[in-house]
Amino acid sequence: MAKLGKFEKEYLKSAEKTRTRRMKWWHEARFGMFVHWGLYAQLGRHEWVMNRERIPIKDYEALADTWKPKPRPAREWAQLAKAAGMKYMVMTTKHHEGFLLWDSKMSDYNAAKRGPGRDLVREYVEACREFGLRVGFYYSLMDWHHPDGARCAKDLKARKRFIEYTQGLVRELCSNYGKLDILWYDVSWPLRSPHEWDSYRMNAMVRELQPEIIIDNRSQLDEDFGTPEEHIKAEAKGRAWEACMTFNGSWGWQWAPPEDWRSVREVLNMLRTCTAGGGNLLLNIGPKPDGSIPEEATERLTKVGQWLQNYGAVVYGDVDRVEHMEWLPTGTWTRRGKTLYFWCARPPGDTLVIGGLTSKLVSARLYPDGRPLPFTQTSNRLVIKHGLKDCPDPIAHTAVFELQFKSVPKQVLGAGCVVLK
Repeated sequence: MAKLGKFEKEYLKSAEKTRTRRMKWWHEARFGMFVHWGLYAQLGRHEWVMNRERIPIKDYEALADTWKPKPRPAREWAQLAKAAGMKYMVMTTKHHEGFLLWDSKMSDYNAAKRGPGRDLVREYVEACREFGLRVGFYYSLMDWHHPDGARCAKDLKARKRFIEYTQGLVRELCSNYGKLDILWYDVSWPLRSPHEWDSYRMNAMVRELQPEIIIDNRSQLDEDFGTPEEHIKAEAKGRAWEACMTFNGSWGWQWAPPEDWRSVREVLNMLRTCTAGGGNLLLNIGPKPDGSIPEEATERLTKVGQWLQNYGAVVYGDVDRVEHMEWLPTGTWTRRGKTLYFWCARPPGDTLVIGGLTSKLVSARLYPDGRPLPFTQTSNRLVIKHGLKDCPDPIAHTAVFELQFKSVPKQVLGAGCVVLK
């Protein structure tokens, strides 16, 4: 690892100093929409189709002239995101294919000068602001179209040209659309270090242009948050993270049978898992070539939003990380202080039983507005009588119990005794 100089050290110190303030809204938001949209949507075979099928650049370029999206589809995305309970969006301004979705002065290979004939990034930003959503830009560092995109790894002159091109594009994105909230870099191939990418200087430029922005960890610097992809795994305590997940196994538009799409229950469970680990969920939709949203995404996200209208307070805001709790067959947890919320995904008749809790329960009720529930608690067994014959939630069949404890509980389900505190 290259030794850090004065500039790099000062940059990291400056970013760290403002991180808590800049990240506050993001931690409270919890749920965002990822949008992968580009030339690849026309082929409908995943966003890596150019690479996977080894389509020659000249043949792939023709897609830039045949792409004719319908007017302002980003309004539909933003409207759905709002209805789904999402608080922010992140859109692919340039994916690995190298096509720019904005009106760039750096390259004519862009949406304004080719088929769409307009700035699709501007339309997206306007839609986010219309519906009160925070604005995020995805930008792929890897570029299959630019002549220096691969040879920059071994040719220093090519590297200099490609870094200048990359930083010029990032500067445009950070200069032309007003206040931005997130910069989401992706795939730093083929260069092997942040020094080769000049990431310190590039991100310092970004922060000078956008002082409140938050940046992900994919320019080979840790920056503000981690990005586990297609799996949900909490990072070390104190480190912000966001799981980015596909809806049906593909980021870009690709047909999939209904059973391949994540169900309402699965989406909510992913959101709960992220919340319990102190992270966020960034769930992707891959719009069709004209920009319309796949029907399966609309159907499921609408129901997710309806569920969150009733239960969203157990997700949003200042929610604590769940620790020292074991698995149960009936459900699992989120937490706010000494109040734990048990997401009962498989309601067991008229009684809920939880074993191994190390703190005394003070009160129990069905969230959000249920009456107090009777319970009994022994040294290692809590029994709550809720009296329900059916789950009160018809959308996801997930009842939420609000349990207030005397102290933050742990759960011990081994063979030894549990001592109440």
